[in-house]
Amino acid sequence: MTTTPDDRTDPSTVAPAGEPPPRNGPSRPGIRPLLLRLHFYAGVFVGPFILIAAITGLLYALIPQIDSTVFRHELTVDHVGETRLPLADQLSAVRAVHPEGAVESIRPPAEANETTQVTLAVQDVPPDYARTVFVDPYTGEVRGALTTFGQWMPLRAWFDELHRNLHLGAIGRNYSELAASWLWVVALSGLMLWIGRRARTGTLRRLATPDRTVSGRRKAMSWHGALGVWVVVALLGLSVTGVTWSRYGGQSVNQIQAHLNMTAPTVDTALTAAPGADPMPAEHHHDAAMPMGDNGSQGADVALAAAQKAGLSGPMWMYPPAEAGEGWKVAEKKRDWPTRYDAITVDPGTGRVTDRVNFADWPILAKLTNWAIDAHMGVLFGVLNQAVLALVAIGLIVGIILGYRMWWQRRPTRGGAWAVGRPPLRGALRQSSTPTMVLVVLVTVAVGWFLPLFGLSLLAFLVVDAGVAAVENRRRVR
Repeated sequence: MTTTPDDRTDPSTVAPAGEPPPRNGPSRPGIRPLLLRLHFYAGVFVGPFILIAAITGLLYALIPQIDSTVFRHELTVDHVGETRLPLADQLSAVRAVHPEGAVESIRPPAEANETTQVTLAVQDVPPDYARTVFVDPYTGEVRGALTTFGQWMPLRAWFDELHRNLHLGAIGRNYSELAASWLWVVALSGLMLWIGRRARTGTLRRLATPDRTVSGRRKAMSWHGALGVWVVVALLGLSVTGVTWSRYGGQSVNQIQAHLNMTAPTVDTALTAAPGADPMPAEHHHDAAMPMGDNGSQGADVALAAAQKAGLSGPMWMYPPAEAGEGWKVAEKKRDWPTRYDAITVDPGTGRVTDRVNFADWPILAKLTNWAIDAHMGVLFGVLNQAVLALVAIGLIVGIILGYRMWWQRRPTRGGAWAVGRPPLRGALRQSSTPTMVLVVLVTVAVGWFLPLFGLSLLAFLVVDAGVAAVENRRRVR
């Protein structure tokens, strides 16, 4: 929802053919003129950023299956064997081919036909990326190495970064944060304007359906508003979750979570035995005394056996001790529903579980944040999640294009000079009641503090608008 009716002769107050006339409103303009102006400027100037985010998000939603197909050789084995090699032997095979860097994590196969993934922290990859080596767990064959971003293979990682920062690094993250910070404002203001229009024309029951009896700009507005109703809930969710991992707004979210003690808990990797924890049986201690060396294999099989005995299951990641006096961290990362995120710390010398954090014990806000982010990324509900994201992205793209079309259709048609549609008249806030004015100012300041890019861009809009007003006043005086 990106544009507004004309400011002098407001088409939204004129009933289309076949609709009852609008009802008389109160003498005060209320909040509607302010919403019109806010929606207009946000749609015109922030719309391009939201449009880019929608297009890149659509591409990202369509890529997972392609990604797994492209890297099928690395991700799967040719033949499923009867028994798997010990992790220590698999790590030795990996280090024989890739001695560079240090072992950062190990992902044992979650399915019979999957490879074991060993992630190495190396210096010759971009920041936040790593080198993942794929080894056949039955034969020890190294099937390849890829530059990965977290759990994502190169293709999916490329589209992920395209959506996050357009491959422009830290500066590019401002685009996505600006889009996320304004998306909820555009969506909610547009929804309120559309509900108000339907209420005034007595067609509130047709809120989510376009008018097929109108044409021109009214037709574009009708489809624009109806599309917004269908996708508004998803847009609000995408806006909120987008802010949670943004550069500046994300810091505000983290501070609130920390203040409320609602962050996701983590296991303590220090080797302090948990009361009542059972040590591993002696038959599993065969590799506990191995020197750590540079292959990170000490206690890998002990940690895996302890995790399986503790009830953890794949997909899970294993993290070697970072320094002396620490144990192996083993964490479930099943991001599709039903999710599993239990984590333990294992003493590699004894197989004892020294600490455990269950996902069931996470604070509810941490769980909701985790689920919302996974839904945003299209992994929580699998293909259905991807399909919904794709439809929402398409709806948003069409809605933005319709908004700009409405703006173009409002342009003056007389005269030879090129022109665009006028924005709504100024003074909407001054015409509001004092309580409304105070409330709007306080809310705006609070949101601007919480979302710095939103506050700075809104301030820029006000400065530009004031400058335009000054120029127009000078012309009138002349």
